[in-house]
Amino acid sequence: MAGRGKNRDDRAAQERARLYAARREYHAGLMRRRSRDNLIAAVGGGVLLLGLLGAQAAYFTAGPGAPEPTETPAPSPSATLPASPAPSPSDAAPSSEPTP
Repeated sequence: MAGRGKNRDDRAAQERARLYAARREYHAGLMRRRSRDNLIAAVGGGVLLLGLLGAQAAYFTAGPGAPEPTETPAPSPSATLPASPAPSPSDAAPSSEPTP
């Protein structure tokens, strides 16, 4: 009879070891999937961000958001300021000698 009890204990230990290994494999698979999902999300987010920046740049440089070219009129001669006379040497700063 003692032989049967030991055999039963061995089978229970083997079942626990099998369940433990199955659980470890399941959790390892979850970790791999999470890592893969994070990588896919990061790459997808980067591509989306670059696409948005490219679309915005295209919209504001070549699309309807681009500023319309305006022609600036050339300044006419009458619009220039009159030339002021050049200062003469007598208009220079007063000398440090007092005048009588």
